[in-house]
Amino acid sequence: MEKLLNGFITAVKGLRLTFKHLFAAGKTRKVIGIKEKNYFDQLGATTTIQYPHQKLPVPEVGRYQLDVEMDDCIVCDLCAKICPVDCIEIESIKSTEAIGQTSDGTTKRLYAAKFDIDMAKCMYCGLCTVVCPTECIIMTNTYDRSVPKMTDLIYQFSDMSAEDAQEKREAIAKQNAEKQAAKEATLNFVQKNLGET
Repeated sequence: MEKLLNGFITAVKGLRLTFKHLFAAGKTRKVIGIKEKNYFDQLGATTTIQYPHQKLPVPEVGRYQLDVEMDDCIVCDLCAKICPVDCIEIESIKSTEAIGQTSDGTTKRLYAAKFDIDMAKCMYCGLCTVVCPTECIIMTNTYDRSVPKMTDLIYQFSDMSAEDAQEKREAIAKQNAEKQAAKEATLNFVQKNLGET
């Protein structure tokens, strides 16, 4: 009989709590920043907000969607090397000459044939943004990326076509072949002149 009474009391306590939250659901939470004095006073309202019509303020140090400014990228590959989950994939092609400069004055000498970030793998640690020497990779305040397929979470930042990439590869291969031929010609000339003396 005592177990039955304890079960009844527990059920009443649970229902009382449920009804308290049910009737509190009519009140909606006001969207205010966490730095506001009365931020924690609104706990009596519902814990959710009317998304997407209402949105909570995004903290300044929030870690959300990655973005890359390719004009500032020197394709150093540091972000891909430090990534603990290998969600960044970069393919670089050496340039035959200086391509240009980044916004901080760094000379660009590599093309980004591929710069992909798989946000489905990303753990939002922010290490890639810390090691970037030109600060071209940043975390934005975008946090809602609902997509129907996982492959839609692979973001391709490089705008180089496959034909352009092949053209750049051929140009650097040709330049390397010319340098090697010049080096061999110089070596042959030196050997020939040394042999005659």
